[in-house]
Amino acid sequence: MKFIHYLEKIGGVDAMGVASLVGFFVFFLVMLTWVFKTRKKKFNDISRIPLDN
Repeated sequence: MKFIHYLEKIGGVDAMGVASLVGFFVFFLVMLTWVFKTRKKKFNDISRIPLDN
């Protein structure tokens, strides 16, 4: 029996797939927005953290 047959027997498996896909894209868009809205100075400060003691 193929894996797809097991998935067909689970109720709501299609909704879980769509929800996880939507969740991934929402997270990706939020992170992309944060990266473009954050000032370059903040990224420079964050990148210096391992070097500053």
